[in-house]
Amino acid sequence: MSLKAFSEYLALEKNYSQHTVLAYIRDLEMFQEFLNENHNSEIIENVDYSEIRQWIVELVNGGLSNRTINRKVSSLNSYYKFLQKSQQLEANPLRKHKALKVGKKVQLPFSKEELKQVLEGSIEVVDFESARNRLIIELFYATGIRRIELVNIKLSDLDLSKNQIKVLGKRNKERYMPLLSSLVETLDIYLNYRNTLPKTIDKEHLFLTKKGVKIYEMLVYRIINKYFSVASSKAKCSPHVLRHSFATHLLNEGADLNAVKELLGHTSLAATQVYTHNSISELKKVYAKSHPRNKR
Repeated sequence: MSLKAFSEYLALEKNYSQHTVLAYIRDLEMFQEFLNENHNSEIIENVDYSEIRQWIVELVNGGLSNRTINRKVSSLNSYYKFLQKSQQLEANPLRKHKALKVGKKVQLPFSKEELKQVLEGSIEVVDFESARNRLIIELFYATGIRRIELVNIKLSDLDLSKNQIKVLGKRNKERYMPLLSSLVETLDIYLNYRNTLPKTIDKEHLFLTKKGVKIYEMLVYRIINKYFSVASSKAKCSPHVLRHSFATHLLNEGADLNAVKELLGHTSLAATQVYTHNSISELKKVYAKSHPRNKR
């Protein structure tokens, strides 16, 4: 397999993150393992659709969701397209494949009351970690940024003279996010605590662990889950739910869909529209209150 060349193509030409590239490669390696076990080590480049279909059946029987299986097959399809583009493969065995049906994934945001409970009742800022945790929660809700975007924020990305922050999104696309005055105050408190760390190993990134190194994604998840699992009864309390809350609450307050799209860093409006289903209840209230036929 031309995995090294494919990895370089994804990273350099497609501008995919290291995390995404590794996910693609893992999917390809999983398919190769299937071929090794079931088809005498046949290489990926030589298979036909029937063998891919057997792999899909095995994944279904293994209990994986249709969404996960579609992603794995998509990785394989991207590899075949790369081989065609580099003239290493004549025909793509997945050219006629149809993705498995996936139901709409509805994820409820945190309510304003739940957010108020966390921000006003659960976090007392008394040291570096509590100041950091509060800033992380406020920043997620005030900007809607992704977890990996938060982790990678650098001190140099802050522009407090303009109350804004630079965020590096998917495919290395930059966008500038406005900072609320209340968020700037929380940021100042955190920076003061950050400056008191006995040993700061990472002097570049904004968010650090108490050991002075760059914060990592799983710790960010644990921080959000720690506070919101107490305030909320939702099964999932993650950074993405905060991003979802940011978008939904803005739309409920009348924000323009295109503006929310830009704030979220989406490339298409379709990606942003998944957040609008929670705004339907608000629209119904306006409709019922305002429509002439409802005033008789």
